[in-house]
Amino acid sequence: MKNNTPALLDRDLSILSFNARVLSLAERADYPLLERLRFMCIVSHNLDEFFEVRMPLQMEAHQQGITLGPVTANTCEQVAQMAHALVAQQYQLFNEALMPALAKEGVHLVSGSIRTPEQTAWVASYFKREVLPFLMPVSLDPSHPFPQVANKSLNFIVRIAVGDEERIAIVRAPRVVPRVVQLPPSLSKGEQRFVSLTSIIRANLDVLFEGATILHFSQFRVTRNSDLDVDEDDVINLRMALREELAHRQYGEAVRLEVTQECDSDLADFLLKQFNLPALALYRVNGPVNLGRLIQLPDMAKGDHLKFVPFHPQWPREIKKNQSIIAQMQGRDLLMHQPYESFDVVIQLLEEAVLDDQVLAIRMTIYRTGADPRMLRLLQEAVGRGKEVLVVVELKARFDEEANINWAEALESVGAQVVYGVVGLKTHAKMLLIMRREGKTIQRYGHLSTGNYNPKTTRLYTDWSMLTANPNLTKEMEAVFRHLTSELPLPVMRHLLVAPFTLQTGMIRQLEKAQRVARQGKPARVIAKMNALTDVPLVQALIKAATAGVEIDLIVRGACILPVSLPALQGRIRVRSVVGRLLEHSRVFYFALDGQVQMWLSSADWMSRNMTRRVELAWPITDPAMQQRILQESLQMYLEDTLDAWQLNERGEYTAVRDTTEPLSRQGCQNSLLKQYQPR
Repeated sequence: MKNNTPALLDRDLSILSFNARVLSLAERADYPLLERLRFMCIVSHNLDEFFEVRMPLQMEAHQQGITLGPVTANTCEQVAQMAHALVAQQYQLFNEALMPALAKEGVHLVSGSIRTPEQTAWVASYFKREVLPFLMPVSLDPSHPFPQVANKSLNFIVRIAVGDEERIAIVRAPRVVPRVVQLPPSLSKGEQRFVSLTSIIRANLDVLFEGATILHFSQFRVTRNSDLDVDEDDVINLRMALREELAHRQYGEAVRLEVTQECDSDLADFLLKQFNLPALALYRVNGPVNLGRLIQLPDMAKGDHLKFVPFHPQWPREIKKNQSIIAQMQGRDLLMHQPYESFDVVIQLLEEAVLDDQVLAIRMTIYRTGADPRMLRLLQEAVGRGKEVLVVVELKARFDEEANINWAEALESVGAQVVYGVVGLKTHAKMLLIMRREGKTIQRYGHLSTGNYNPKTTRLYTDWSMLTANPNLTKEMEAVFRHLTSELPLPVMRHLLVAPFTLQTGMIRQLEKAQRVARQGKPARVIAKMNALTDVPLVQALIKAATAGVEIDLIVRGACILPVSLPALQGRIRVRSVVGRLLEHSRVFYFALDGQVQMWLSSADWMSRNMTRRVELAWPITDPAMQQRILQESLQMYLEDTLDAWQLNERGEYTAVRDTTEPLSRQGCQNSLLKQYQPR
């Protein structure tokens, strides 16, 4: 142990381990085939983001030969080795399991080698009509240097011969053409047959290079550093600066090169040199270079038995559907568990506030909104009805920057007050505050959530949210909004924990309190559920608490750097990850100390960025019935899961928790809340 800090697990390896667990869902025999394919595609999207965001630092350490610190040339090699193994497993699953199994069900991805003459003719016609007009090959010569290749774009590198002269040409596949095309029924023999855009182009390259001889070719794709670099202290208009920076995101430093398995070494080496990449950044794949684009196939293909039974969120049982939600909030706090209970409650609350003449102001934070326009339109209508509308839009929400800029501009155009939060911090807190005149007073009504105001993800992510008219909470919510608009100091908060000010220290104080209780020989239990655990001070506080005798269960979906193997822990920290049909997104912090229970719900994971570089909220749950419900539905059932759970072992690896005799799934088919919340 050095400086009293034990060696922690590597964060990037832990992220890749999480993606291996997601990929395991594509291997599940109890999952429908098209859903298995979908999970395989999700892994591709996740890996893209990993390379765009996490890999640049690893590559920099490798290229500079860094040997000291948490990220070194050695860690880069370890991460690359694990990523290569994960990609190889992904393509093996695609080629040897998923596509053959789908073919038996009459769903085919038809490659050029097995097409009938009629199918080949149709593909050739489609190519000439829909694809060829958008293809502009660039032949490399002194007048035509290697072109700019956009991040994650699909390209072909082609070696051609024109007479006695050999050349290399680059062809970029058009993004305006669908990546998956269905063959007409007349050519499908009663089955469902699809072709990929890569296969269509590959089969017709000779048409594009008429008059030349094609010697060799390969698909390729380059992934680039996509973190935006905007100095907020040095810009006058953050929105305009971000919009300009977005234009350059497509051409950041390269970190990964994908080519097909058949790509000859000369062309691969040529591409590596062009992108200034080492050999470990080359990924040879046995199939399409971007499996993620095949995610269209599960949506296009038919067959109820090949997909999950549709799940329809229910109206919350404790909220009356045809009565004023604001009136129901006056009596007590109302708890909702998405996606089991419908997010439409929040939409209806906002609509009610917009139409209510006594509502004078609406304040809301926006982080990831999705494409559903209902909330935007309601906020615009509220402005039109003369209400004060304040929206804190987080422009720097990674990969949602452009959508959020559009939201900001649309709201500003009708007269809403739009602010972008605190300089240097992302606003990740999820809250909605409604100010309503009632007699001679202004009453506040609030909504707090662990998840985003995104109607699409509320059907796929597990999250808790609460409607409250509690004056203590809503007054402090108002103070947070005032801080976000003015950057004036927050007043003393007695109920909400707010990052970057009191959330981390508040959780550490709770863990220190648990230590004291345990040292007195009294029972001390901590259960915490989150997406990731990478904040070193909180990890150290957990280790100290467990060393003192506190029993700790951590339910961490993704990256976790806490090693459970430390001898001093004596097995008192247990870490499990639950990965299934739904994305686990809720954050719940539960402390049972000598019979006294304290519980918080939060927008924040236990990560350094959440604790020190974001505005986050955690709010207390004090009602015993609510505490018991959250304990059962979001904690206890996960600790009992024997189908979707993985346990972190002493080697820093995850092993599946499987009990075939008494299977219990928190969110799958057996004994799940999906059943509990369906109509009876």
